[in-house]
Amino acid sequence: MSVPQADSSAFRKALLESERRRIYGVTAFLLVFALAIAVRILVFGSHMSPWGVFVLLSVVAYELWTLSVVSKALKADAEPSAGLLKFNILLEIVIPALGLAFFSSPRLAYEYRPIASMWVLAFFPLIMLSVLRLNPLVSRLAGAAAALGFLVSAYSLGWRPSFEDLNQHLPTQTAVAFDAAILLASGFIAGMVSAEIRKHVQAALREAEMQRQLKEVEHDLDIARSIQQSLLPTMRPSIEGMEISGWNLPADATGGDYFDWKKMRDGRLVVTLADVTGHGIGPALLASVCRAYARSSFDTHDDVVKAMQHINEYFGEDLPSGSFATFVAAVCSGNEGRVELLSAGHGPLFVYSSVRDAFEEFGAQAIPLGLLPDLNSADPIMLKLEPGDMIVLATDGFFEWENANGEQFGEARMTQVIRGSRERSPEEIIAELYKSVLAFANGTKQIDDLTAVVIKRVANAG
Repeated sequence: MSVPQADSSAFRKALLESERRRIYGVTAFLLVFALAIAVRILVFGSHMSPWGVFVLLSVVAYELWTLSVVSKALKADAEPSAGLLKFNILLEIVIPALGLAFFSSPRLAYEYRPIASMWVLAFFPLIMLSVLRLNPLVSRLAGAAAALGFLVSAYSLGWRPSFEDLNQHLPTQTAVAFDAAILLASGFIAGMVSAEIRKHVQAALREAEMQRQLKEVEHDLDIARSIQQSLLPTMRPSIEGMEISGWNLPADATGGDYFDWKKMRDGRLVVTLADVTGHGIGPALLASVCRAYARSSFDTHDDVVKAMQHINEYFGEDLPSGSFATFVAAVCSGNEGRVELLSAGHGPLFVYSSVRDAFEEFGAQAIPLGLLPDLNSADPIMLKLEPGDMIVLATDGFFEWENANGEQFGEARMTQVIRGSRERSPEEIIAELYKSVLAFANGTKQIDDLTAVVIKRVANAG
């Protein structure tokens, strides 16, 4: 996942936005400063030079021009000249130094002008506003330039540095050096603040980028979910003497389980259910591939063992190392009530007898798909269902769902729920099973996909 850096488009845009705000701040300060000088001259009769006002207004005009350049760069997603932006900082720092040297009140003695002129105060807001450059080096340079400019202006007004008889220095002489040191320190402090703000801006951009990418992933998962769900049957299959229904709920947006049914060439109906290892987008893609091979194989082969071997051969070539799928097929002969059941690693298979009011559980007849090139399957289970009998195919997400105490729902509870709902339709039986496992879990998170198919023999219509 990309992280916004100093050379990223998002960060450059953030820098330009911050620079625009900085120019707004500098412009506002210079206007207020010019107004203060004008008021002192016109209202209070100060002897300050009015040329300072014109210089400040000229700089304001230049700042407005720079603002238009920055705004155009933002709209065009371009970058203004780096030299222009550096010149701005130097120009802004030079203005107080020029004002101190040439536009201070002549009534102030030369030795007091460096520490008593209001132009000295202009250095600090400009250093503070340099923070919005989000560049610590710029703020430190602004502080250094302010200290140097202040010392040069003081020198032009008669101040001279001296290291002799330090205890005999006048306050005006020592104050200049200390003020210069404070300006320099202010630049370094502004640099620290700028570095912190820069980190926060980068963190905010990183978070925004992560949120954007997360929304894209969620959008893609929504599409994948809708595609996967569209591959599942939505209506009961039409087969005389049987009611069949299936249901699926992935643990994530997509899952590795699927169920399906389709008519074979000889008129029988094949019901399939598969569980690819894992859950999420990868197993979901493999489950879709498995479905495609299964449909193709049962279109080609009437023999369930040959069809299953064909699925294993081609599906195994697509599986990544370490992955496999459990698979079960139930070939239903409709009005005869005959079902041919073959499982590749999927179990247990639950068969309910209404006459005995009991369940019989069967294991798998072959290894899971994709483990070996040869399935080495045993003969399929041949069942003759009577009215009220059921075959329940379910993935382990049901009976392995744990509650807060680490106890699994288990096969016994599962068969008990199904037995208690035996008079209901397959859809209602599955709904009751899901309701029961939810109540048992009591709020624990679903960590595996849930898929169930119920095949129920009913009395013949004729």
